[in-house]
Parts: sequence; C-alpha cells; structure tokens
Amino acid sequence: MTQNKDLTVGDPSKVLRSFCLPMFGSIIFQQLYNIADSFVAGKLIGEDALAAVGNSYEITLIFIAFAFGCNMGCSVIVSQLFGARKITDMKTAVNTSLISSSAVCTLLMAVGFAANGGLLALIQTPENIFADSLLYLNIYILSLPFVFFYNVATGIFSALGDSKTPFVFLAASSTANVGADILFVAGFGMGVDGVACATFICQGVSCILAVAFVLRRLAGFKTEEKARLFSFELFGKISAVAVPSILQQGFISVGNILIQGVINGFGSGVIAGYSAAVKLNNLVITSLTTLGNGVSNYTAQNIGAGKRKRISAGFKAALKLVWIISIPLSLLYFFVGKPLVMLFMDEPTDTAIQTGVMFLKVVAPFYMVIAAKLVSDGILRGAGLMGRFMIATFTDLILRVALAFTLSAPLGATGIWAAWPIGWFIAAILSVSFYIGAFTKGTKRRAYTKYRKQTVK
Repeated sequence: MTQNKDLTVGDPSKVLRSFCLPMFGSIIFQQLYNIADSFVAGKLIGEDALAAVGNSYEITLIFIAFAFGCNMGCSVIVSQLFGARKITDMKTAVNTSLISSSAVCTLLMAVGFAANGGLLALIQTPENIFADSLLYLNIYILSLPFVFFYNVATGIFSALGDSKTPFVFLAASSTANVGADILFVAGFGMGVDGVACATFICQGVSCILAVAFVLRRLAGFKTEEKARLFSFELFGKISAVAVPSILQQGFISVGNILIQGVINGFGSGVIAGYSAAVKLNNLVITSLTTLGNGVSNYTAQNIGAGKRKRISAGFKAALKLVWIISIPLSLLYFFVGKPLVMLFMDEPTDTAIQTGVMFLKVVAPFYMVIAAKLVSDGILRGAGLMGRFMIATFTDLILRVALAFTLSAPLGATGIWAAWPIGWFIAAILSVSFYIGAFTKGTKRRAYTKYRKQTVK
C-alpha cells in the first residue's frame, strides 16, 4: 500500500513525530552494521581487529559523505517538487539523480582503490593493523554502488513522506548482517575480511530491494507528459544542495581522519578504546542527523507548497523530539559507559577501557547541544540556505580539529575528546542564529519568497 505522506498538512508536531520516528528506527538499525562489525571483530577476532575496523571506519565516512550528499540533493529537490505537485519534474529529478550518482560513484571507486593505502599511511596507522585496515577498506569500496543507490532510494522515499518503507528494509538487512558477521567469522574462520564481506552482501540485498520498490512507487504517479531522462536545470538545483552536503560530510570526515591521526599516536590500546566508544557516539549523532534530514524534507515540502508559517512550528516540534531522545542517551552513556564499551572488547587492556569511558563522559553531556544544531541545520538545508549551513558546519569542524591538536599536548587523549563539545556549542549558536534570522524575522521574508520562487518554478 502506498505510504506517501503530505507533510504540508496536519499538526506539525504529530506530522514530524509520525515521519521522523521511523527514520530514527532506521538509523538505529543502520548503525547495527557498524556496531556488529566492531562487536564481532573485538569479541571473536581480537583487539587489533577492532582497532583495524575502527581505523578504517573513519576513511569509509569519506565515501559515505558523497552518498549522503546525493541522498540530500535528490531528497530536498524531490520534496519541493512533490510539495508543489509538479510530478513530471519530480520524476525527471529522480532520473537525473540516479544518473549523476552513478557517475560520482564510479569515479569515487577508482580514486578509493588508488588512495586507500596512502590514506592509511597518512593517519599513521600502526603496522600491526595496517594490512587488516587496507583489506577492510578494499572490500568496502566494492560495495559503494549499493551504498549510493540505497541512499538515493531512501532519499526519494523520504521526499515522498514515506519513512516506514526504508525502516523495514534496514531492520531486515541489519539483523541479517549480525548473523552474517558471526557466520563468516566464527563459522568460516575468516578475519576482518569476513566482517567486510558480510556487510557487502547485506548492503547489496537491501539496495536492490529499495531501488525496485522506489521505481514501483514512482510508476504509480500517472502523468500526461513523459519525464525526461536527464535535466541540466534540475541537475544544477540538485547539485546546489548535494555539493555543500558532500563538502559538509566530506570535511567532517577529513577532520575525523586528522583527529584519528592524533589518536593513533597514542597506540593501539587508545585506538581500540576510541573505536568502541565512537561507535556508541556515532549511534547518537547519526540518529540525530537523520532526524535533522527529516526536518529538511518537512521544510522542503512546505516551501514547495508555500506554507512558510509551518516551518517555525516544525522547528519547535523537532527540538522537543530530539531532546526527548538525546537526554536519556546522555545519561546512559555517562553513567553506564564502561559496560557499554566492554561489549566491543574481549579481554581489553586497562588503557582501552579507560579511553572509551573517558570519551563518553566528556561528550555525552552535550548531546542536547548538537541536537539543537542538527535541527536548525535541517531547516537551513531544506530551505536551500546552504551558505549559512556550511558556515555552521565548518566552524564545528575547524574548531574540533584545531583543538584536538592543541589540547592533546597538555592533556593527552582527554584533550582530544574535549574538542567535541566546544565545537558543537559554538556551531550550535551559529546555526540556531541563522535559522532565527531567516525564518522568524519579518525583514527576511522577501529573501525567503525570492528563494522559493526560484526553487519551485
């Protein structure tokens, strides 16, 4: 049954809750991919394997950044066209997104295979985990087409107001990934390559199903005029959202790689502890980011429909939602960090445990702050205000990288962790201020109206 949802009608609080909660569930299951990889590597292979998977993960985020950008570019423009009921243009935007994403993916795979070894050397990967890190990365790159097309497909579902179908796909594939990880490692006696292969297979199945279902959904929209295969005009609009989103995620990933280089200087024990704790942290941050993406879809649909007043109401509703989610997780990580970190390690060293626990104690109390930033980021991106969006994002990144290098000298690894909340806090002030300036002050209304006319004409 079709589950397309018009986000431009109904109480904003109920609409966002109904739309975003399945997205939250989806990202929880998506994170199971990474958590399962780390859990199996740490428990069934060893601390070095956990360090290798965690070390490789920071580089995989560069590739994910491009897929995420393709997702957001497609999702925001399709949302606006769906809100404006321009169905033929909407289908053309989908076609354009699929073709352009294919080209980006092909280029990225070529670069990845050529540069993986150099990237691992750049971040000072210890010799004892270098080979496993490279093996994991090379297998991961083979799965990039699945990652890209899955992201575009889920972006289309979200644009149509359907967050439940992607949830079903992810719940099934993530659960299967846990079993496949154990089968390949414990059953077949494989190492890090088994962890990577399990993820490859499960991502492939979920991608194929998602693309098939989204094409079927689009076929249900009947139009008199046939959609074009590619539109340079729509490609430009998609790129206007996608490129800043790619830069945002890409620079964050590069920043994390630089930070990983600082961490690697403290040895494999600290790397393992950080690898375990950052998985837990990323579960929260990625979940909040996904809810922010949902706010982008909500904003874009309402801009397409010309319903500006609903955006401010949506901001307040979304803020309540992310705080309800982030506060319990902050408390959980702060007070129960040690047993959570130890879930990923078998016979861990004291250094690994202490590192993971300290990381969580430093960053967890500030999840409410980053949650507020990600909600206002979502509105800025959904409205196409990408310049302001990027300023807030780059401020966070630059501060975290600079402070990680600066504070690690006098404070050790703890100084690196302290960079997170400082960057979050300052960037949150900027992002929320940009939202207030664009959507709650009458002097900005003309700029908004001009932007909307350019976007949905």
